[in-house]
Amino acid sequence: MSGVSGQEIYRRLAKNIQTVVKGQKPAIRKLLAAFFSGGHVLLEDYPGTGKTTLAKALALSVDIEFKRIQFTPDLLPSDILGVSILNPKDQTFEFHQGPIFANLILADEINRASPRTQSALLEAMAESQVSIDGQQMKLHDPFFVIATQNPIDSQGTYPLPEAQMDRFSIQFGLGYISAEEEVEILSNQMQAHPIDQLQPCLSLEDVFTLKQAVKRITVSEDLKQYVVNIVNATRQAEEVQLGASPRGSIALMKIGQALALFDGTPVLRPKHIQEAAVSVLAHRLVMDPQAKFAGKTAKQVVMEIMRRLPVPA
Repeated sequence: MSGVSGQEIYRRLAKNIQTVVKGQKPAIRKLLAAFFSGGHVLLEDYPGTGKTTLAKALALSVDIEFKRIQFTPDLLPSDILGVSILNPKDQTFEFHQGPIFANLILADEINRASPRTQSALLEAMAESQVSIDGQQMKLHDPFFVIATQNPIDSQGTYPLPEAQMDRFSIQFGLGYISAEEEVEILSNQMQAHPIDQLQPCLSLEDVFTLKQAVKRITVSEDLKQYVVNIVNATRQAEEVQLGASPRGSIALMKIGQALALFDGTPVLRPKHIQEAAVSVLAHRLVMDPQAKFAGKTAKQVVMEIMRRLPVPA
């Protein structure tokens, strides 16, 4: 990747994904910002909007190991982490890795699994390791989780607890595309799915190089204070029962650094913080029941905070 800027690499990857996922440039930008900043993504949207296709397109574009886990009420932690099986030949237990031992995990309909099974992801997402049979095992690097959930289907689901929501760096949806873009999808899938023709455009070395480039984006003291002021304001808002944690501050800064790299700027700007704030912070807030009853949303709270707070020069 020597001689090639991070912005050029990002554009190449985004363009490759866009050949399959139509009309989702902002979503792809957020997804890649989380990927290269070391975070995880929660996609909340209606069925059929392309959540699985987006995850597969990223995995195929970067040539990394991809595993999909379909979360169901009867799914067990061992179905995710793996299990030790007795070898009858030498009477020893051999550990068989579960699907968590991959680079990119698609946790499909994560809120359909029981809280016990959901908790199997907590250590993995926070520390890139799992504890099995009293031993800690490191996960693959990079390790990236994309989880999905349906916003309208509540039957047979278990809402993600605050600790689980806080593990996701960013949450957003894809939404419906325009009629013109939907017609293009129909044309592209007349014979076969375009994802079948997708080829890798980045190596693992490129990924590691880009992740290091994100860390080198300069963040001024004023911008750090701006991030903390935004997060502090969520804790003081009257409509909020539980504000964003320090993990939210870290995620907001890191996602902002990735967005700055994508724009080709070596320094984090206020516009990058503003672009990411709602998607990074809103899902971490626990709204007051009366505020929820009155129709107030966490996204509205974060947007009002952004409008109210002074922006660094």
